[in-house]
Amino acid sequence: MKALFRSAAACLVAMVVTLTVPMSAGARGPENFSDIAEKLLPSVVNISTTQMVDRKKADEEAGEAPLEEWFRDYFDKRRGDDEGGRKPAKRRQTSLGSGFIIDKSGYIVTNNHVIENADKISVILHDDTVLDAKLIGRDTKVDVALLKVEPKAELKPLAWGNSDQARVGEWVIAIGNPFGLGGSVSAGIISARARDINAGQYDDFLQTDAAINRGNSGGPLLNLEGQVIGINTAIYSVTGGNSGVGFAASAHLVRPILEDLRKFGRTRRGWLGVKIQTVNPEIAESLGLDRGRGALVSQADPAGPAAKAGVQQSDVIITYDGKSVDKMRDLPRLVAATAVDKTVDVVVWRRGKQMTFKMKVGELKDDGTPVASIEQKKAPVQITRTELKALGIGVAEISDKSRERYDIPNDIHGLVVVDVDDDADAASKGLKRGDVIDEIQQASVTTPAEAQALIDTAKKAGRKSVLLRVVSGDNVRFVGVKIEG
Repeated sequence: MKALFRSAAACLVAMVVTLTVPMSAGARGPENFSDIAEKLLPSVVNISTTQMVDRKKADEEAGEAPLEEWFRDYFDKRRGDDEGGRKPAKRRQTSLGSGFIIDKSGYIVTNNHVIENADKISVILHDDTVLDAKLIGRDTKVDVALLKVEPKAELKPLAWGNSDQARVGEWVIAIGNPFGLGGSVSAGIISARARDINAGQYDDFLQTDAAINRGNSGGPLLNLEGQVIGINTAIYSVTGGNSGVGFAASAHLVRPILEDLRKFGRTRRGWLGVKIQTVNPEIAESLGLDRGRGALVSQADPAGPAAKAGVQQSDVIITYDGKSVDKMRDLPRLVAATAVDKTVDVVVWRRGKQMTFKMKVGELKDDGTPVASIEQKKAPVQITRTELKALGIGVAEISDKSRERYDIPNDIHGLVVVDVDDDADAASKGLKRGDVIDEIQQASVTTPAEAQALIDTAKKAGRKSVLLRVVSGDNVRFVGVKIEG
């Protein structure tokens, strides 16, 4: 019993010792942020913009109630704000945001949405000095803008940090102009990295619980070294106020863009000339990949760098310029950040083997391709149907009748889908009537017999799914469909 007591006592002492081991200062965080805030505040600015807007449209967008509109009209008349009792067609609208200095000569960064459509942009420094700003360039895809002011005194720029080294749980500081209250400082931690919030194809956001509210947009997110690791861009909120979830575009993403804006007045993004899609487990299995990874090439522009180097549709890009492509969305960011005309190595997975291609990266251009077209209904046309039971779909050979019925261009060949079993995997993957299947397991098909033979071959090889190349209007994609039965 005494031995047992001594053992228990020893454990208790050990527990006390363990629990009272002091934490490092870094783990606890700073005792306060006063020194660093005092140092950084002069480098953060308020952005004020004005623009003339249609009065009625502005009121509608603001959600003004009829009674509120009546009272405002009444007092406008009392003040003489209208002429002859009529409300001016346009009125001046002012908005506020944040920004920060990146060069002592007067270059300032903010969000594009802060200054978008502005007739006049003003920068208000920490000492309340107001300076007119000139727009040097903007990037709508990443929501950044570069401004230039002519300072009357030397400005204090912020230094850039390495956002790739930022860790989840690390302390960060947000400075900005929330609700028009300039020079506001908030602190928190990085909640997550590399967030995709569906703002665009280049999404790379740091998520933070540091308080970010309306008006913080364009301000810096800083580490405890006082270095900028992100630009505060968005909040997730039900009420419009802070809910502990804010997003900052990573410094790694925006720095090359700002350099381009400063040199060329526009962003010069890399371009490979391919359309890509996600490699899900079914597609990976059908291609013999170990897991769902990489970016599947659904189309390759014949004039693009990738096609000229030898990359083909149905190739899976798994490495780009020495960097692994774990997810499809990784590739657009990697390519966009590549210098135009740089030669890179691209590794693809093709028919069970890895192949390496060298290609010179081109420059992305906006082609102005229409994103939608008007669909016209066609009169019913009788089409001969063949069932592919293993896939749960009915198909037909493409004929003049089916081309007329489903608006299939003359240069598209394969099998048209005429019906889909609602309970089949094909339906859950989005296959629908009018889609054209022109490849199965990377082999061309034009008859139901060819399709059935390829499905049977895949089953004999132990495949649980087959890869279909599907054409839907102007869209081409690969779909991995499970084999039933």
